[in-house]
Amino acid sequence: MEHSFEPKILAFLCNWCSYAGADLAGVSRLQYPPNIRVIRVMCSGTVSPHHIIRAFHRGADGVLVAGCHIGDCHYIKGNYMTLKRVSFVEGLVEFSGYQRERLRLEWISSAEGVKFAEVIRDFTEQVRALGPAPRWQAVPPAMMAAGA
Repeated sequence: MEHSFEPKILAFLCNWCSYAGADLAGVSRLQYPPNIRVIRVMCSGTVSPHHIIRAFHRGADGVLVAGCHIGDCHYIKGNYMTLKRVSFVEGLVEFSGYQRERLRLEWISSAEGVKFAEVIRDFTEQVRALGPAPRWQAVPPAMMAAGA
């Protein structure tokens, strides 16, 4: 029997909403793949581009950033910063030779355990279909081809 690829996914979850949603999914015994490793942050707005890039550099096949719904952030505008940062990092990820689909942003409330489980199932399948992430390179393949 052929062993299928099991992606390594790092998830940055805000303390107040998405981490609580993950907790609800666990308490409710909802089934989802065990492919994620969670880093609990006080606010999704504290996840810097450096954290995301470093996750890929250290071998993550996918990165999930999850926070409170827009307008519900416990720190007022933290998730607006998250939206801007993740949009910016998508370009960096692609420039570095990775598919944008390896980075995902979701808004999950503390009452959305079912949604959390669905997001994890869906994202795991999405990353599995992409296959293993390329090895991080100091110089992206696009620049190598251009002779930079």
